[in-house]
Amino acid sequence: MSRIVLVSAACLFLGACQAPARIADPGVPVQPSVAKAKHGFGPEVSTEDLSVHIKVLASDEFGGRAPGTLGEEKTVAYLTQQFQRLGLKPGNGDSYVQTVPMIESLVSADSSMSISHKGKSQSLLMGKDMVMGTRSEQAEVKLNASDMVFVGYGVNAPEQNWNDYAGLNVKGKTVVMLINDPGFHVGNTKLFEGRRMTYYGRWTYKFEEAARQGAAAALIIHDTEGAAYGWDVVKNSWSGAQFDLPISEEPEPRIPVQAWLTADSATQLFSNAGLDFMKLRTAANQRGFKAVPLHSQLTIDLKNSTKRGESRNVLAILPGKTRPDEAIVYTAHWDHLGTHADEPGDNIYNGAIDNASGVAGVLEIAEQFTVNKPADRSVVFLFVTLEESGLLGSKYYAAHPVIPLAKTVAVINLDAMTMVGPAKDFTVIGLGNSELDDWLAPIAAAQKRVLKQESSPEKGMFFRSDHFSFAKAGVPAVYAKGGIENLEKGPEYGQSIVDDYTVEHYHKAADNFDPNWDLRGVVQDLNALQQLGKTLANSDKWPNYRDGNAFKEARDASRASINK
Repeated sequence: MSRIVLVSAACLFLGACQAPARIADPGVPVQPSVAKAKHGFGPEVSTEDLSVHIKVLASDEFGGRAPGTLGEEKTVAYLTQQFQRLGLKPGNGDSYVQTVPMIESLVSADSSMSISHKGKSQSLLMGKDMVMGTRSEQAEVKLNASDMVFVGYGVNAPEQNWNDYAGLNVKGKTVVMLINDPGFHVGNTKLFEGRRMTYYGRWTYKFEEAARQGAAAALIIHDTEGAAYGWDVVKNSWSGAQFDLPISEEPEPRIPVQAWLTADSATQLFSNAGLDFMKLRTAANQRGFKAVPLHSQLTIDLKNSTKRGESRNVLAILPGKTRPDEAIVYTAHWDHLGTHADEPGDNIYNGAIDNASGVAGVLEIAEQFTVNKPADRSVVFLFVTLEESGLLGSKYYAAHPVIPLAKTVAVINLDAMTMVGPAKDFTVIGLGNSELDDWLAPIAAAQKRVLKQESSPEKGMFFRSDHFSFAKAGVPAVYAKGGIENLEKGPEYGQSIVDDYTVEHYHKAADNFDPNWDLRGVVQDLNALQQLGKTLANSDKWPNYRDGNAFKEARDASRASINK
């Protein structure tokens, strides 16, 4: 159907999009042929259909798709409508949704943080000098003159013979640490995995380890190169309401206060303590580095309003014809950063690329499956919530899967598709981790493309999207999207597009739909990823992680458990 009819269909939906608090599930699925005739989306993956989905999801009417808001209601309604249109069965029993319990926390503006050292006082302003929060579910967290200690990278990695906490008791203390892996800031590629960030380099790990060590607070020092994004991204991500799973859903200890410091604030902290921050940062990259007391004390009065709520994963299933208890899962997160009412000007974080583009891609792939013969294995289409809050929706699904993870063949994740146009390369984030690369390579070759790892492996992208929740549980997972070697304009052009998105749009209000995007490359990617899922769904093979990979042991154990 023409573009005019497609846009009209989307506008009709938006006009009637005041969704109820819960979406009623239909008794009878809509047949695909009827659905396409009625709604106008074509059976092939197309730039036109992608544009319609992205424009709807990233419209101002959806308010930035924050969990727990009217934007969630509209998003869930739209995704449910699309699954019904395609004739897909509800993925969670008789429901298209899986309720995810959440705790919503909001740090009060009058919360305070200050650091003292021998009479010198350093007050830090929220947003300007630091950001902080708590996962404790407490209404108020106070620290009074907590001793501070610099623990290098805050890493305890026995297999790497590295422990920044060796011989150190930090119970009740505040630990200060660097972002990324040991070796990163001095270019030592012989430590850890060289340029490729490991999970030890992620901020989430650092807070987790500090909690295991018994620290009262943990402060990560931001730098743009090490974090792979600027301070504005940290500030925007930590402003407004924050979400978490209830403590009952996560038995791991949680640190009372977690925070980031700007590089300038950290430099002043070390200077007040009579220390040279840059020299200590360099020293922290040496094996055997010993933690350094800062002889400074942290005082915090964190006021935190909390309320219990829920968000929703949205999922549908296409049952397999011979082995319906085995599944391939396509996933993309639907949530973004919502509307920041306290900001002037454009304050809606529409999240067009991140991740309306991935959601649109999964919808297009789902449509491809509905117009082909049913596969032997089932295919699950899963839109998860709370990715921007720490992969919480996928984390919850991994703990409560509709098909056991031991019988989940693979996960194919779509997140922030690359708008570079047709490319010679196909980027696999974490290339070399699993045997899924061997399945995808010939599909890419048929498109005259080659698989390449991400151009900046030091950014740790493998740990920053929802496939990671499955990887930790041992399920082989692939996160792949267009490369930068544009067929017509070359790699410099492609890199400029990626760089512009990272600097000007990522986690900013400027992530809006752009009619000038070249979506031909996204179509190329979706066709390849649909073919990957189709091949797996019609196979009896079980791809695994490669020998030596950190996730292989979990996969071997889960597969062995069903064969007992």
